Amino acid sequence: MYKTKGYAAFSASAPLAPYEIQRRSPKKHDVVIAIDYCGVCHSDLHQVKNEWASAVYPMVPGHEIVGRVIEIGTAVSKFKVGDLAGVGCLVDSCRTCNDCLQGQEQFCDYGRVGTYNSIEKDGVTRTFGGYSQSIVVDENFTLKIPSNLELSKVAPLLCAGITTYSPLKHWNIGPGKKVGVVGLGGLGHMAVKFAKAFGAKVSVFSRSEKKKADALKLGADEVILTNSPDKIILSHNKSFDMIIDTVSAPHDLNLFLQLLKRDGSCVLLGLPDIEPTINIAHLIMGRKNLSGSLIGGIAETQEMLDFCSAHNITCEVELISPEKINEAFERMMKSDVHYRFVLDMKTL
Repeated sequence: MYKTKGYAAFSASAPLAPYEIQRRSPKKHDVVIAIDYCGVCHSDLHQVKNEWASAVYPMVPGHEIVGRVIEIGTAVSKFKVGDLAGVGCLVDSCRTCNDCLQGQEQFCDYGRVGTYNSIEKDGVTRTFGGYSQSIVVDENFTLKIPSNLELSKVAPLLCAGITTYSPLKHWNIGPGKKVGVVGLGGLGHMAVKFAKAFGAKVSVFSRSEKKKADALKLGADEVILTNSPDKIILSHNKSFDMIIDTVSAPHDLNLFLQLLKRDGSCVLLGLPDIEPTINIAHLIMGRKNLSGSLIGGIAETQEMLDFCSAHNITCEVELISPEKINEAFERMMKSDVHYRFVLDMKTL
């Protein structure tokens, strides 16, 4: 067994605290990764606070993991000791259902295995995430990390990156398309970067005038303030091919449905705790789509990393030491992060 230090939540109300994890000894297809950096995703906060009613404690969060391979199993062929490697939201799946065979492991019919707060396929072993010094993962769920990108800024690509890359690819966004991004946070800022890299015209929807300068700096062509919906409809009615909605707080989706062209798509990435009220006429009149998207499969995540390498795309991050994680959670609840916290696990 591998013993490694980390930070764990012990209840929904207690602060995260140091914790010693026992990792499994590497099996023949496993790689052992010494973790350099781990991104702090908003879903970590949801899980720790048990807002999705699935928390098991103690819980070690973290599914945006990058580091270096320090040991490999006897049958490993994709990695060697010293390679840069990453782990995203998944560490296993059934590998045999239609979704898995089509490279969509995130939709596994028999249950994907999450990087933390999940149970491995043996039905017994719990998974612990990247707020730790090391992790043991099957090579088939381990990603090759480009060497030309700043490693700390790569970590959030493994969730925030793939979550926004995947729908843009699926809906064939490219030159001549117009994309709206609702919310300019950890997900939204990556949606702007990817949509621009694909050649689209990009508009950011925000409630805050303060976000305008940042949005334009990130590559947005315009910022549309949402405090005057009637004016927005007059100016932008039926003009968007796609709108990516990254907001998890309750808000009115009907405004954005009206802004879509015929056959346009509004894709939801956030998960509000109150069900939205939809005027179905906005969908019928224009054959519009209201859809959702969930991260991406392993092959697509690798494709995304390679795309980022070729286009020099990384996340905007605030690098912090692990002992600052509770402070980071407090700031996240206030939306006070620019745009993703990343833990420097080398300092643990």
